[in-house]
Amino acid sequence: MSLRKEIGTVIRQRTLKSIVTATGVGLHGGRKVNLVLRPAAVNTGIVFHRVDAHPPIDMRVDPYSVCDTRMCSGLEKDGFKVGTVEHLMSALAGLGIDNLHIDVDAPEIPILDGSAGPFVFLLQSAGIIEQLAPKKFLRVNKTVEYREDDKFVQLSPYDGFRLKFSIVFDHPAIDSTSTEVEVDFARHSYVRDVSRARTFGFMQDVEFMQANGLALGGSLENAIVMDEYRVLNSEGLRYADEFVKHKVLDAIGDLYICGYPLLAAYTAHKAGHALNNRLLRVLLEDASAWEVVSFDDTVPAPAAVVHQLTVPVPVF
Repeated sequence: MSLRKEIGTVIRQRTLKSIVTATGVGLHGGRKVNLVLRPAAVNTGIVFHRVDAHPPIDMRVDPYSVCDTRMCSGLEKDGFKVGTVEHLMSALAGLGIDNLHIDVDAPEIPILDGSAGPFVFLLQSAGIIEQLAPKKFLRVNKTVEYREDDKFVQLSPYDGFRLKFSIVFDHPAIDSTSTEVEVDFARHSYVRDVSRARTFGFMQDVEFMQANGLALGGSLENAIVMDEYRVLNSEGLRYADEFVKHKVLDAIGDLYICGYPLLAAYTAHKAGHALNNRLLRVLLEDASAWEVVSFDDTVPAPAAVVHQLTVPVPVF
């Protein structure tokens, strides 16, 4: 093992150094969930395992396996589901982890504090290592978009990864914050600027959902909750623009379900999990709109990519 910075323009795949575990509550089912994150070999990708099934059900991330986008992004195979994957997927994308086994014994990933922050902590605690294989990116070569009424999502060519998002809510607590944000990872830090933004909801909606068997694990401990006028969480907001920042956090996780980090500019207005998934399908169904690329000493990486992935990690 040796420590190094990027050599030339080589960008390598990443996994974890060791196994790490967590236990939490599922947001929608309200039941205890055990989670295990395990290192994976090069070119494995991100694979979820429902270990409570006999035999276990393996689900490699795939936009066409997304089954439920009402309040989260969920994967399904052979009748088994893993819901609420977007916050963990967002943390994996933000830390540049390409290969990982994820064991879960329930139909959803634990919600923890409603952000990607606890997943970042878990991943960093396990240690992140580089592997002896080039990292693969999905480069967007032409603009694609998907629209529904006044909502839209778009991906355009860009030598890096940039997200622009705008939201519209008729609520004083949200309207008093910034409802537009741009995050460009050539300049911004995922861990510092995005990862701690929590999911949010309205008290009347939470009460209705819980009465109908949904959001049974939701609380002030894992979401920003608002009444008709204000935020009910005593600690307030973590970011001045936490609401729209969380939509960016979700989008990063939703887009990483394509199986590769993107080289693209993403733009969205009033979008959510469903539109993000439709956008990936529109992209992948046009073979001229994308390509899978790697960078080594003969093919230079964009400066923005090098900037995003310059944290020194062990090489195995």
